Amino acid sequence: MSAQIATIARSPRRLAWMRRRKALGSFCRQFSHNRTGMAGLILLMLVILIAVFAPVIAPAWMLDATKLIDAPRFAPPSWEHPLGTDHLGREIWVRMVWGAQVSLVVGFAATAVSMLIGTIVGIAAGHFTGWTGGLLMRIIDFFLVLPSLILAIVLSSVLQRGVWTIVIAIGLTSWAGTARVVRSQTLSVEARDYIERSRVLGAGHWHIIVKHLLPGVLPLVLANTTLTVGSAIIAESTLSFLGLGDTTMQSWGAVLKNSMDYSAATAGYWWYVLVPGIAIVLVVLAFTLVGRAVENIVNPTLRSR
Repeated sequence: MSAQIATIARSPRRLAWMRRRKALGSFCRQFSHNRTGMAGLILLMLVILIAVFAPVIAPAWMLDATKLIDAPRFAPPSWEHPLGTDHLGREIWVRMVWGAQVSLVVGFAATAVSMLIGTIVGIAAGHFTGWTGGLLMRIIDFFLVLPSLILAIVLSSVLQRGVWTIVIAIGLTSWAGTARVVRSQTLSVEARDYIERSRVLGAGHWHIIVKHLLPGVLPLVLANTTLTVGSAIIAESTLSFLGLGDTTMQSWGAVLKNSMDYSAATAGYWWYVLVPGIAIVLVVLAFTLVGRAVENIVNPTLRSR
């Protein structure tokens, strides 16, 4: 036993990994006891599985209007058509299954871009002082006051239409909020004694950022990520609804756009509007529940309330 302790003591990296595994295990145990968080996670896993196995659940030919000539248009929900049909006779549930792929890909990818930019700029704005930090804060403030949806619409209009254009548009316009939160956490970590001790021992900017600041802000970034995905899905649905998405691919926003084109809400085709709307609400709610649960675990202030 003493030999094992001595080995661990001689290996700081191994000791750090043991602490991280212990922290991860504690996080998983606390999360499993959060009912709302688990409910959101189960719903998200269900949607992800549906998106992954979309070709198996609903073969691609079911979206081909040329093979659905005899299918009824605007058929209401029934045993034969569980969620009704659209203006081309396609099953709404089939479009929803395939639309989950685009909505989730855009949500996760746009959030990854937003989190990456926001984390880098936020840490830099909190760590560096003088004109560098001031300039970064002015850039963050500029993107905060600029309507992100308007800027995303402009970018989607200028760039070639496609899924990745929407990802870039959302990611480049939604990082400022994350950067401000990360900067605040960076300033809190910078005030701790071990940061000053590292500077006295000769640690440079790169060492302090990678070894101390980044691990200190990552839990907050993780919690903010789960909340941002829902906003990205709403933004994707909005852009697709405005006709700025990829018309060759299915998405929940595209279904809503088609329902608007045929005045489904006023013509009595309520299922055409209600089904994609409920799907978007449920997925965003699931991400919000997971995000709040993660935030309560990683933020001791919220945990004590």
